[in-house]
Amino acid sequence: MFSHPAVIVHGLDDVRAALAPGQRLLLLSAHGAALYAGVGWWMALMRAARAEFPGVAGADILDCADAPGRAMEALRAGQTAIRLDRACPAWPRVAAVARDLGADLLAERPPALDLAAHGAVRRLPVWLETGWRAGDKAAKLG
Repeated sequence: MFSHPAVIVHGLDDVRAALAPGQRLLLLSAHGAALYAGVGWWMALMRAARAEFPGVAGADILDCADAPGRAMEALRAGQTAIRLDRACPAWPRVAAVARDLGADLLAERPPALDLAAHGAVRRLPVWLETGWRAGDKAAKLG
């Protein structure tokens, strides 16, 4: 489904570490980041990523956990890809809004390397090269 490796980032330092190799990536927020960090924070982080690494920062996904209000906020703010728990009672409404706006709504998180995990930055080159395609259990931390 995804054509680029996914990396979970928690801030600008993670974004820089992930994008420094120059490979196009899918940047993924931590689970529920829309709830505790906010939609504005994520969008500002992604603007900074694209400004500092033009052409490298690929798509990004903001995880809204089970919070449809945050999902709707993200969609209204222009976020083009969000993840929302499929069990959320408001899933059909959020899906309809996402569809109308041309945004992607995901029920599952893609396999991803979480840069907050111990040693993840050291494992990043292997993840970028092969781990994400093979679904490498040792590298898949997200």
